[in-house]
Amino acid sequence: MAVKSDLKRVNMGLAQVTASAVTPDQLIPYVRAVSGLDSRMFGSCVGHFCEGQIVLIGYPLGSPRDKKALDAAVDEALQTKGLKHITVLCAEKPSQTPESASCSEDAYWSLPLPLPPCRQKLRNMLSRAKRDVTITESGTEGYGAEHEAMAENFCSRRRLEAGMVHIFRQLKTYLAESPEARLFSARTKDGALAAFAIGDYSSFHTAFYMFACRLPSAPPGTADALLEAVAECAEERGHSRLNLGLGINQGVAFFKKKWGAENFLPCYEYGWDVQPQKKGFLARLFG
Repeated sequence: MAVKSDLKRVNMGLAQVTASAVTPDQLIPYVRAVSGLDSRMFGSCVGHFCEGQIVLIGYPLGSPRDKKALDAAVDEALQTKGLKHITVLCAEKPSQTPESASCSEDAYWSLPLPLPPCRQKLRNMLSRAKRDVTITESGTEGYGAEHEAMAENFCSRRRLEAGMVHIFRQLKTYLAESPEARLFSARTKDGALAAFAIGDYSSFHTAFYMFACRLPSAPPGTADALLEAVAECAEERGHSRLNLGLGINQGVAFFKKKWGAENFLPCYEYGWDVQPQKKGFLARLFG
């Protein structure tokens, strides 16, 4: 009975993480579907772990920039038995970060909801796209062979690293395991799939523009029409913000800026190997 009670408490905690999510890595069904990693709470942060490695999502629930809560979560994670390497995604640098740690920097972009008025050029592009494509919304049942082929084509053209290719190959599983994730498909007048996007509405306040793929031959403005559809669905559901993901590169950032998106949360990634604690003299003598 105690084991069942503990498991129930863990699941309730993880459900709270998803409901309060402000970053995609806090969407537990998504993480499980694309990575297969287990998750648990470290203080007020969630961590995903496997085989001696932890990825700590260092955005404390309710206060994602709280450095004191972040440090407490890192302290707890570092006590994990058998830990060999830790990666921390966060808005502030953890106090425990060694000088030898690797570091990369990006930021999450977002749009307020309802969407602010867009520029005339973008309105014209949307009007044109809506004449050329029809967008439908569905769940996992709508994700078929056309979508899988398009995702493979997208990964090949972008020469994505193996980890990202793996994630794109799990999109159907993600949709199946995330009831609040929705598929938006854009089809041309002849019924051919031109592009698709996935929106996730699992969090109470923040919606997520998760994935988007299109053919090079997709009509101009198709990507914009899909983003608008994801945002309108979020607005209808009562969300106040649409997380557009990381900047990644200048081209991706330009697309987001075009819509009036702004940086709303830094994303630093620190990683370091964890050295096993050396035993004291008496422990070595009698251990």
